[in-house]
Amino acid sequence: MDIGRYGLGGGPIGNLFTAVDDATARAAVDAAYEAGIRLFDTAPHYGLGLSERRLGAALAGRPRGSYTLSTKVGRLLVPAEDGGGGRTDDEGFAVPAALRRVRDYSRDGVRRSLEESLRRLGLDAVDIVLIHDPDDHWEQAVSEAYPALAELRDQGVVRAIGAGMNQWEMLARFVRETDMDVVMLAGRYTLLDRSAERGLLPLCAERGVAVLAGGVFNSGLLATREPAGTYDYVPAPGPLLERARRIAAVCERHGVTLPQAALAFPLRHPAVASVVFGARSAAEVARNAALAAAPVPDDLWAELAAEGLVC
Repeated sequence: MDIGRYGLGGGPIGNLFTAVDDATARAAVDAAYEAGIRLFDTAPHYGLGLSERRLGAALAGRPRGSYTLSTKVGRLLVPAEDGGGGRTDDEGFAVPAALRRVRDYSRDGVRRSLEESLRRLGLDAVDIVLIHDPDDHWEQAVSEAYPALAELRDQGVVRAIGAGMNQWEMLARFVRETDMDVVMLAGRYTLLDRSAERGLLPLCAERGVAVLAGGVFNSGLLATREPAGTYDYVPAPGPLLERARRIAAVCERHGVTLPQAALAFPLRHPAVASVVFGARSAAEVARNAALAAAPVPDDLWAELAAEGLVC
């Protein structure tokens, strides 16, 4: 399937860290579509279903064959015992905790999760389904979730199946031991973390498995011209912050900004099919789309390699 070089990640429109209203979320999706983005990724986890509902509503008027939609399985949403008790979700999303997540990688759990996602999306099918963060659930994920998704693919219910994680090691195991079409790798092939470069990416290239690279800003450190903020959702360690500053300085000498280079870097590897970035507003989408469209000279990569910053 033709998914394009860039996709929109649905975490921010699920109120990741900060709440946005429906109109702002809708405008972000509209801006992405108008910018030519045709891959949209979401999950039940994102805002306890809010991201799926908002994404489905925003895409409802678009020709179904004009975009590729990805969602995930592995977390069922069930009512909180006390209705949430007025609490806010404790997994990073600014939404009421009226629902809670239950990890379930069983065959029945996968089918139930997908059915519920389709209801939230208002669709009768999605294109890609990923097993979401099965870090501590390998046995059930490989013996139940994967066969369930393979069956749905064989039946033509979904077009492609895979797994999405913040680590590369288990993704490599999935690629070796199953017949997945795609993996979503978050934060492990970036300007600051190339840990997937040897173990996962060559394997995907060999097996013809498409890699969707997410988390290319490493949760914020690479998102601005002057490096600042968090790295993988915690305060950036001093040495890492200094390396990011050195990379930014090299970028500036070549007329390139740090976030521009962060968006471009993963696509230099032949296994990476698309970079998926999150955005919570039309302005953020426009900014990232403009950065993605701007050329990055080969001399930049050569100097970063010569400095031992990025090979």
